Amino acid sequence: MSRFFLLFIFLGLLVSTSFSQTTSQQANLDSLRREIRALDQELYEVQLNLDRSKNQLKKGIFIATIGYTVTIIGGQLLGSNPDVGKTLLYVGGATGIVGTVVLVKGFNKISLKAPILPPSY
Repeated sequence: MSRFFLLFIFLGLLVSTSFSQTTSQQANLDSLRREIRALDQELYEVQLNLDRSKNQLKKGIFIATIGYTVTIIGGQLLGSNPDVGKTLLYVGGATGIVGTVVLVKGFNKISLKAPILPPSY
């Protein structure tokens, strides 16, 4: 009778240990899934910021290039047609500065907040 009692206790301990391990494994799996979702969300936000900044950088480069090209043309015309040359210098310079401001704003979109160091494992 005592053997059956010991066998029953041993089987009970074995079943309860395996059940607690399954519960612990399930909790670890859920935690892993949450972490993967968080990483996917963060990756999406980074890709979205890069796409938005890419478009703004292209616009800034285009505007600045047009502005500085007009400035160069204005400088060339200073000798033959000073009034038009001065006007083109001012308009081109202002347009170039606007393009540079658009570029700077595009670079600001790229920069994200400072990364948080992950906990030590």
